[in-house]
Amino acid sequence: MWKMCKLAGLFVAACVCHWGFATLFLYCGLNVNFMLVFAIAFCAVAQLEIGYPMAFLCGLFLDFFGAKLFGNNAFSFTVAACVVYALRERFDFNSFLPQMVTVFVLTCAVGVLNSVLLMQFTNSSLWPGTGSLVGGAFVGAVLSPFVFAVVRFVWIDLAADERL
Repeated sequence: MWKMCKLAGLFVAACVCHWGFATLFLYCGLNVNFMLVFAIAFCAVAQLEIGYPMAFLCGLFLDFFGAKLFGNNAFSFTVAACVVYALRERFDFNSFLPQMVTVFVLTCAVGVLNSVLLMQFTNSSLWPGTGSLVGGAFVGAVLSPFVFAVVRFVWIDLAADERL
């Protein structure tokens, strides 16, 4: 029960931070996807059984509040989770550089994938702009070490609680 409360707390914190950063950087013209940063961090730290549902839930949360194709973000975040789990054996996600590079590349890839899915299923296009996408990916990459540290701290604490 305590494990689920901590997971819910992390999700709520990610939602609040996403709302805050998206609003703050909107005035700069940047598309910051903090929920994706959280999902990537959680997949880098947690096992498959927890990471995939959390990535899907983060994407689904954005789908509920978006005016785009429903399920677009949930699918894209799940694909990003697959990439993180494939890279987890090759990258050391304890150091800052792999965290930042992974978040930057996956944020850009998810933005492109979302646009491709929209074109495929709705015959319309919604492109936030290259500068907005790359700038938001850069901000997410800069913030990613803090997110990874918080998720790792809570998750390791959570794993220690499981052994008791």
